[in-house]
Amino acid sequence: MNTTDPSPRSAEEPSGPLAGLRVVEMGQLLAGPFCGQLLGDFGADVIKLEPPGTGDPMRQWGRERPYGKSLWWPVVARNKMSVTCNLRDPEGQRLARQIIDGADILVENFRPGTLERWGLDPADLARTNPGLIVVRVTGFGQTGPYAPQAGYGSIGEAMGGLRRITGDPDKNPSRTGISIGDALAAVFAAIGALSALHHRERTGQGQVVDSAIYEAVLGMMESLLPEWAIGGYQRERTGPVLPNVSPSNVYPAKGGDMILIAANQDTVFTRLAAAMNRPDLAADDRYAGHAARGANMEDLDGIIAEWTAQHAAEDLLTTLNEAGVPAGRIYTAKDMFADPHFAAREAIVKLMHPELGEFPLHNVFPKLSATPGRVRHLGPELGQHNDHVYRDLLGLTAAQLDDLAARGVV
Repeated sequence: MNTTDPSPRSAEEPSGPLAGLRVVEMGQLLAGPFCGQLLGDFGADVIKLEPPGTGDPMRQWGRERPYGKSLWWPVVARNKMSVTCNLRDPEGQRLARQIIDGADILVENFRPGTLERWGLDPADLARTNPGLIVVRVTGFGQTGPYAPQAGYGSIGEAMGGLRRITGDPDKNPSRTGISIGDALAAVFAAIGALSALHHRERTGQGQVVDSAIYEAVLGMMESLLPEWAIGGYQRERTGPVLPNVSPSNVYPAKGGDMILIAANQDTVFTRLAAAMNRPDLAADDRYAGHAARGANMEDLDGIIAEWTAQHAAEDLLTTLNEAGVPAGRIYTAKDMFADPHFAAREAIVKLMHPELGEFPLHNVFPKLSATPGRVRHLGPELGQHNDHVYRDLLGLTAAQLDDLAARGVV
């Protein structure tokens, strides 16, 4: 785990494969800002525009708030600069336009039509910055009958098909414990931005990247559509298992612990049966093949659970790992901090927060061998980089900046 200097602008220049790219992030909450975080993680210079006085609501979000501080904000705003700009004010819109004219990528997640109302239509922006890539993240996309509607991540998860299949079959659809819809839309948006950059390298032309939350969720739904259209099968909630994939479930260990075993492949199941001292299971017609195990999942899970319940979790994991059977504990955050593999790969890094002290967070993924990304600094204070952007980049004087601040423009 590394400890990095907490300064808002790291003493080191940004490094990574996207170093030298300037990204302007306009938007709030999670979908757009997470896309900006991903680009910043790999070295892009991200300028986040926030409303004066209040900033992004993410500054206040999160379950735990020691010293009144969000523990989520330093993560999602890491590697970014914070600049205040009132985008509802004509002068603020002019300032934003000047910043965008020098940018490579603009990321926004307002409702469709908002940029246009502010005089920041992507087609108009392209006249002065033809290479600009405009990444637009919304619930339903920029076109279609639902485009104008409010679309939070939870709605995209529902319409994209994820909520329908999540949870136990005898209960209402459930959700995952994270904002997965927003995060998926952000990841697809980042992929789109990088694809558009490659196109720009060849042509010099920017374009609009239209990432819809419901489509990002739909894109992860495997064969759900042809299963219904061709096979007449509607996927439903199946609890902790995947239908016809067995064994792949959570099993009890001695002392109340749990482990997950994934041994659904024929060769792996044979190794599991041997580790259980039950080689007969692999030869039994009820369990000898993938389809047979799927059809007899409940019985097979009962046999495995009876075996696992007699052993401590660590002993089970040792036995299964030595046998080449994929298995693992269901981790909490505490487990992650204690795990030697997490430490060896520096999956968790620690930076210094000016008020909270040592601040742990996940590292940059994936790892690149030649040009790795890194966490340079935590999320900044509101307007912390106004001087740098407005004075150093745009050339405003101190008096002009003071006047703009007094009038609530910045």
